[in-house]
Amino acid sequence: MIPETEPVPEDETNEGETAFDTWRALQRATDKKRADILTDIVGHPVGAPSVEELDYMNPPLSDDSIRRHLNTLTDVDVVRVREFKPGSRIRGYPYQFFELTPEARDLFDRNGLFPEDAWKRQYAAVEKTSRIKELESMPRPDI
Repeated sequence: MIPETEPVPEDETNEGETAFDTWRALQRATDKKRADILTDIVGHPVGAPSVEELDYMNPPLSDDSIRRHLNTLTDVDVVRVREFKPGSRIRGYPYQFFELTPEARDLFDRNGLFPEDAWKRQYAAVEKTSRIKELESMPRPDI
C-alpha cells in the first residue's frame, strides 16, 4: 500500500519550497534502472557513491544515463548531491557524490524498500577494481 501524502501546513515549509511528495518519489524510485541505482547508493560503504562508482556497479547503463536517472531522483528529493567546492577538488577524482535524502530514507523504511543491511551485503559481495576500492574510501564532502 502506498502511503498518502499528508499536506504540510504552509508555516512548516520555507517560502519557495514544496513538501516531499511521497507518491512522486515512489513513482520515480520504483523504475527498474533507478531502483538499481538506489540499491547501490544504499549499499555503498558510506552511502554516497560517485557516478564512476555507480557506472561500475551498473554496466548496462552509460554514465550519461546514470546522471539522467540521478537528476530525476534529485528532482523529487529522493537523492541529494554532496559536492566538493572548486578549491577542494582533487584532479582526476570525482567531486560529486549522491546520497538518499532523510525523507526518502524514512519513506523507504516505512514501506520496507531498499533495506540497508541487505544492500550493503550485496554491494560488498561485488568484486571491485583497485580504482573503485580507492574511490569508495575517499572522503566525502560535508553538506
